[in-house]
Amino acid sequence: MKKTVGIIGANGYTGSELIRLLAYHPEVEMTCLFSRSNSGVKISELYPDLAGICDVVLTNELQKVDILFLCLPHKESQNWLTQNPIDAEVLVIDLGNDFRLEADFNNRKFIYGLPEINKTKIQSTKSIANPGCFATAIQLALLPLAEAGLLTDVYTTGITGSTGAGQKLQSTTHFTWRNDNISAYKTLTHQHVEEILMNLNSKSSNDVKLNFVPWRGDFARGIFTSSTIKCDKSLEEIKTLFQNFYKDAKFVQVTDGHLDMKQVVNTNKCVIEIEQNDGFIVVHSAIDNLLKGASGQAVQNMNLAMGWDEILGLNLKPIAF
Repeated sequence: MKKTVGIIGANGYTGSELIRLLAYHPEVEMTCLFSRSNSGVKISELYPDLAGICDVVLTNELQKVDILFLCLPHKESQNWLTQNPIDAEVLVIDLGNDFRLEADFNNRKFIYGLPEINKTKIQSTKSIANPGCFATAIQLALLPLAEAGLLTDVYTTGITGSTGAGQKLQSTTHFTWRNDNISAYKTLTHQHVEEILMNLNSKSSNDVKLNFVPWRGDFARGIFTSSTIKCDKSLEEIKTLFQNFYKDAKFVQVTDGHLDMKQVVNTNKCVIEIEQNDGFIVVHSAIDNLLKGASGQAVQNMNLAMGWDEILGLNLKPIAF
């Protein structure tokens, strides 16, 4: 018997991306697509690509479900759960940033949902805080180095597509501004730095400092990051370190070739390329911000928590052209 799923905030980017994934997931049925702003409207009317795939009518009335995804703007999940108490047996996966640092809330202990380091904990919890998109890409690029005690000062740049800013219209998401344009934002102050350092420092014997400069890109989806550190290890030693760290990771690949973002867009993969020159290591990582950076990773976490195959519903190929 299929498990029932509810999505709170189903009409946003992460919510609608979840619908696209779960529509083909063999173990679940979407029975509650919650949206106050579009209640009474078919989801396929908002997203015509879903016509015939998912024609569920959006509702503002919560229904009982087995699995609940929170796809709300940041800082709204706590308020929603306060106003709508959820049974302790319901699996709750929050895609916002409310519980990534503050893990205890209303008798729920949220587990940080990065499967590559917390797989066992995710398999035995009913409360998961999905990581941020930049946080996922940067941590996967740095965690093997942190565990090996090779991190101190890290300098990272990263570029993200316009969907990373969410669905709400902003001056920097207008096509006329974004097209043929690149800009830096939240220089050294991005909200994901705290959760990144939380995990890097938990793995490292050193005090890790991250200097992160994010960029807005003139494309819709994808993240590409480059992290530079001083390191006297050989390239072969570093690659072996990464391959050993990720030997059981279903969605992380260390490539010997050159990395570009099209290798990961429309997939739940993180691909990593490592380069070395004159005493420095540069680790590049790329993910799809809406999949491995959000909805795909949420499905991966759901699979683990429900005892299903980790890759169920996530066998996706990149869009190469």
